[in-house]
Amino acid sequence: MDEQAAGRHADDREHAAMRLLREEAATIVKTVPGPVASVSLRLGECALKISWAAPAAEAVPAGQIVQTAQPAQPVEAAPDPSLVEVTAPLVGTFYMAPEPGAPPFVEVGDRVSEGQTIGIVEAMKLMNPVKADRAGQVAEVAVADAEPVEYGQVLVRIRVDGP
Repeated sequence: MDEQAAGRHADDREHAAMRLLREEAATIVKTVPGPVASVSLRLGECALKISWAAPAAEAVPAGQIVQTAQPAQPVEAAPDPSLVEVTAPLVGTFYMAPEPGAPPFVEVGDRVSEGQTIGIVEAMKLMNPVKADRAGQVAEVAVADAEPVEYGQVLVRIRVDGP
């Protein structure tokens, strides 16, 4: 095989590999819910990076692949200093009530005191109570009942009393 033919053969393999990488990215984007912020593809050492947009970020239509060198950074609003976030202490399933059919620990508008249980995260069959760090009024319950949560994920936002 001459040098020119070998070069074309290598280019064909590279194009085929990139096509497979794009197809895999499209499959992933279609199967995972939520708008995609960016997709980065690299052929050398074969890398694929997909970033999903934060809920407030501008949506990219499902199935559209955007090739970027850097992932898009979602624009965040300035945080409200009177809101305190209660986050998941571990990975697990968040429960709003102590048992099925029972009233929830807290709802939007409820007053809570420091140390009050606001929910439970179940991990490996162990129920781990999640407590309010500060007293105030529940401004938002950010997670639905029986929803899987990640470590550090916001569960509840509390508008704190005083400074």
